[in-house]
Amino acid sequence: MESNYAKIVKENLDKLYSQLPNDIEISIPAKRKGDVFEFKAFGGACTIHPDGIFIDAKKQDEAMGILVSLYALHANTEPCRLEPFKAFKEFPDSMPYIGAFTTHTEKILLPHVNKIKTSAQGIMERLGGQETPPDITGDFSFVVRPLPKIALCYIFYDADDDFPPSVTCLYSNNALSFIPIAGMADVGEYTSKAIIDLIK
Repeated sequence: MESNYAKIVKENLDKLYSQLPNDIEISIPAKRKGDVFEFKAFGGACTIHPDGIFIDAKKQDEAMGILVSLYALHANTEPCRLEPFKAFKEFPDSMPYIGAFTTHTEKILLPHVNKIKTSAQGIMERLGGQETPPDITGDFSFVVRPLPKIALCYIFYDADDDFPPSVTCLYSNNALSFIPIAGMADVGEYTSKAIIDLIK
C-alpha cells in the first residue's frame, strides 16, 4: 500500500512535470537528459524522474523524496548566497519548527562531536563541503551542501572542564528562496543524519 509520504512525492512530481520550466536544469542546477535530472543531494547521486526520485539508485518514497521534490518545485535562477549565514530562527515563520530543529539537527550530533572532528575532511568531501569563512568561531567548523543551492554551516565546540560539547547549525543566507520553511528544517535534520551515517 502506498504511504502518505509516497503520495506526496508523487503529487509533487506530477505538479513539477505538468509545468516543467524550460531552464530548470539551470535553476536546480542539474544535468538534464530529456525529462531526467541528475545532481548531488545529501551526499548521493540524485535523479529526478517522472516516475520517482532516486538517491544512489534507491527510490525515495519517504521524507527525503519530499525534500528533493520540494526543492525542485521551488527551483529558480537566484544564486545561492552563503553569507552572512543565518540561524534557523532568523527566517520568517520558523517558530513552530525551532524545537524540532534544535533536537533533530543540532542536539543529535552532540554524542558524536569527537568523531565528527576527526572525520571532518571526509564529511566535507562527501557532502560537497568547504572550509568556513575566517570569521566563523568555534573549536572546529565546516560548510556542507546537502542540496545544490542550500548550504549549512556547522560550528562545534569541544567539551571542557566547565561546559559540555555544543553544536550550532546555520543556513546559507537565502536558503528560504529554494524550499519552504518546514522543508528547510528537515534539510537540517537529514543533513545531520547523513553526517552520523558517514562517521559510523
